[in-house]
Amino acid sequence: MKSSEDLTIGQLAERFGLAAHVLRYWESMGLLEPARAAGGQRRYGETELVRVVLILMGKEAGLGLRELKTLMSTPDPMDHQVLLRRHVTELEQRIERARAAKDLIEHALDCPYSFADCEHARERIAARVPPPAGATRHGVEAPG
Repeated sequence: MKSSEDLTIGQLAERFGLAAHVLRYWESMGLLEPARAAGGQRRYGETELVRVVLILMGKEAGLGLRELKTLMSTPDPMDHQVLLRRHVTELEQRIERARAAKDLIEHALDCPYSFADCEHARERIAARVPPPAGATRHGVEAPG
């Protein structure tokens, strides 16, 4: 993209369906570094277009802005494999929780019993009730 084709913050925001304040916030976080025109107006070129796409893709993948800043701090995001592997683990945990939630809802939809009479529901509820303070799940008091 030639400098004559650089976009203003409003044009860039409109192009991506974002509010201009979002781009200013990303700039304050160090995710974007637009050039400045003589009057101080932000100008966004090809590099910033790509960075906006990468930020949006990262957010879709569930990455936070701080993580994205780290990933985008070097030319190759693969320089941060520990962060990426940790995020994959977090995604796997979220997927597992989502599957369990889906299974629970599907069971509720298919169960011929009322919620109060469903043994499956009672077991799931009982498993989530924390033990009293100082006790363990097996009824044995923890040493104090």
